[in-house]
Amino acid sequence: MSELEIPAHLPQWITDHIKLYLEDPERAHMWDASMAGGSGTLPTLLLITTGSKSGKKRPLPLIYQKVGGNYVIIASKGGAPAHPAWYLNLVGTPECEIHVGSNKMQAVARTASGSERETLWAELAEVYPPYNDYQTSAGDREIPVVVLEPR
Repeated sequence: MSELEIPAHLPQWITDHIKLYLEDPERAHMWDASMAGGSGTLPTLLLITTGSKSGKKRPLPLIYQKVGGNYVIIASKGGAPAHPAWYLNLVGTPECEIHVGSNKMQAVARTASGSERETLWAELAEVYPPYNDYQTSAGDREIPVVVLEPR
């Protein structure tokens, strides 16, 4: 894998989480959300996508839920009206790498739809209830539910 590029525009708490994931993945895996003004400890993975324009490897920590043998993440961008860059990267190049604690694996991403999306959304909203508020804030944008299938 080529060298990771941490985007400069990310909030410091996200940059710090990425660095922690790279240095101490087991500690970063169960993330203390109080670092970002939240509460509780949440399971996170480190998603590494290929930039759709730059071609560079971009890491981002995301809350996840394991469902069967797959990992499910939400492209919420905090309820913004546009999709996050990492999701657009996956649409362009579905092949990615994920780190779940110290386990590293290659995966292929796909966007869930229909009843699968509804079921997975409900499961993730149990892990992180603000997702429901984010969908309201996103307006007409249906927030994608992404299934990462390890290879």
